[in-house]
Amino acid sequence: MHGEAGWTGRLVPLPVDGLIYASSMVMLDSARRKTPVPALARWLLGLGIAATLAANVAHGLGHGPIGVAVSAWPAVALVGSYELLMMVIRRSQAGFDGTSDSRTTADTLQEQAAQVFAEQLAADRVPSIRTIRAQLVGQPRAQRLRDYIAAGQES
Repeated sequence: MHGEAGWTGRLVPLPVDGLIYASSMVMLDSARRKTPVPALARWLLGLGIAATLAANVAHGLGHGPIGVAVSAWPAVALVGSYELLMMVIRRSQAGFDGTSDSRTTADTLQEQAAQVFAEQLAADRVPSIRTIRAQLVGQPRAQRLRDYIAAGQES
């Protein structure tokens, strides 16, 4: 970090990088839970990116435009990698929740599962993944159906 030496210079970037990491994890958690991303997480992620980019650019200024570009690259790479990860997560969730066709199929399968396992549900027992998979579908879909059925029992 500019103006710091030794271990202090190596520790100063940790709060900025920690802010980026923590904000990113909150956004990732929101994507997995299919909930809105808190505004604070978005603001702090932007602030962390701006701070690390500004520090990196300031560090590279003494080496001209190429030094600026090389110094700015880690921040750009971090943000780009994070966005790619978020795209993968969103796309994987869209396969189950996305279009009306997949929603209709999921609703039909959920209704079928509720009917097939009605006796177990009446006895307050949620069927195992293995049972759902054996009687209806494969493993990933069986897990989603079990989660759906269990959520229906709780409400």
